[in-house]
Amino acid sequence: MNRPILSIKNLKVTVENKEILNDITLDVMPGQVHAIMGPNGSGKSSLAYTLMGHPRYSIDAGSIEIDQELINDLSPDKRAKKGLFLAMQHPYEIEGVPYKHFLRQAYNAMYDGTPQQLRLKEFNIYLAEKMALLKMDAAYAERPINVGFSGGEKKRAEILQLAVLQPRIAILDEIDSGLDVDALKIVCSGINTAKQQNPHMAIIIITHYPRILDFIKPDFVHVLAQGKIVKSGNAHLAQEIEQSGYQEN
Repeated sequence: MNRPILSIKNLKVTVENKEILNDITLDVMPGQVHAIMGPNGSGKSSLAYTLMGHPRYSIDAGSIEIDQELINDLSPDKRAKKGLFLAMQHPYEIEGVPYKHFLRQAYNAMYDGTPQQLRLKEFNIYLAEKMALLKMDAAYAERPINVGFSGGEKKRAEILQLAVLQPRIAILDEIDSGLDVDALKIVCSGINTAKQQNPHMAIIIITHYPRILDFIKPDFVHVLAQGKIVKSGNAHLAQEIEQSGYQEN
């Protein structure tokens, strides 16, 4: 029997005693693509940070499970080792650390104690393969993390992490924000390529613009409003939102 890789049940979350998520329930199966949509301030990014274990977000009720194991109290690094990944809306800049060094540290930390860990030469070959698949210049990996990157380059760097780490559950928090159409196509092409390489990976796309869903086809669309999922449907729901906005949904 197929079971959810990620199961969220009756989740209630507060920040500084202010309720921001209320009774969120969602099951995600391996390989599925879920889009979570809603206007600004509806709680979308708060859900992403809660799933990843940000200490500012307090779970007051409900549960988050990966493979039926409760992860409510796990730290972000332990959640990452279980296969959870977050592509951030505003990636941090880190001076003095080449991107390839960061990626190797992250990769080997994620697969610590397993045969999947790679020596330097092996990792460089692996990284070069992933960059070629994403049609990225090899020089990109030598640059400090996100320093001097354009908005589009930062988003492509997040997708490179996705391709290298091959998580089981990828949360993409407004990966489309600030991108023009050409940059969005490049980023979405990278996501689709990473998905082809890792077909069992589940993806949660968080966005308030339906445009990204023209390039990445969701199995399910959920509308979040005032911290609650108020409507769920298939990809046609995104088209309805495009035509009528959130007020009618």
